[in-house]
Amino acid sequence: MPSALQGKVALVTGASSGIGEATARMLAAEGAAVAIAARRVERLHALRDQLTAAGAKVHVLDLDVTDEQAVHAAVAETVETLGGLDVVVNNAGLMLLGPVEGADTSDWTRMIDTNVRGLMYVTHAALPHLLRSQGVVVQMSSIAGRVAMRGAAVYNASKFAVNAFSEALRQEVTERGVRVVVIEPGTVETELREHITHAPTKAAITERVAKIRQLQSEDIAEAVRYAVTAPPHATVAEIFVRPTDQA
Repeated sequence: MPSALQGKVALVTGASSGIGEATARMLAAEGAAVAIAARRVERLHALRDQLTAAGAKVHVLDLDVTDEQAVHAAVAETVETLGGLDVVVNNAGLMLLGPVEGADTSDWTRMIDTNVRGLMYVTHAALPHLLRSQGVVVQMSSIAGRVAMRGAAVYNASKFAVNAFSEALRQEVTERGVRVVVIEPGTVETELREHITHAPTKAAITERVAKIRQLQSEDIAEAVRYAVTAPPHATVAEIFVRPTDQA
């Protein structure tokens, strides 16, 4: 049987590690040509080499999603190089947790710029192509987009924004054949926590997650696969996945 995404073109941001890398691997395995985007280009080159050795068509994009002009150029390059655009996975993101009091507000700026504005920029640039192909945009949100918790105020705010933006977008484009999917993982074993700059918060979350069986990046890639391979008349609008052990 042909692969589910044979002949399709996908763009994955934040593809240099974790969920983004696992998702790129899954899309390639399903037959899609994949544009992989991130700032750590050396990792993208290694991933490209592995995927092309397995027979996939892969294009590397050196991309900072907070640069709107660069985002539009990357989308245009994807379409020109790979021949179209059918699936976008907005995975690039930061999780810089810590209390509001005494916060380094540069962390807030980085999170809002990446998690919200970057996702919006990619969606905006890709939308004309997705409307033509009646494609799918997958927005990587979080359990933090559902439940606000102390020590995560701005991260919560960024993910609540992703959910609200995505639902409004869905209402705008669903009758024109574009499907908008929100994925909301709980605790996943990735590099995301390594970038937390507030030492007490980083220590506390590291201790907490060590006590549970965390989700793996492949678990979330499987959720993406389920959503993007659904029949065109069915939109898997939201998938919430969390570890069994996470209360």
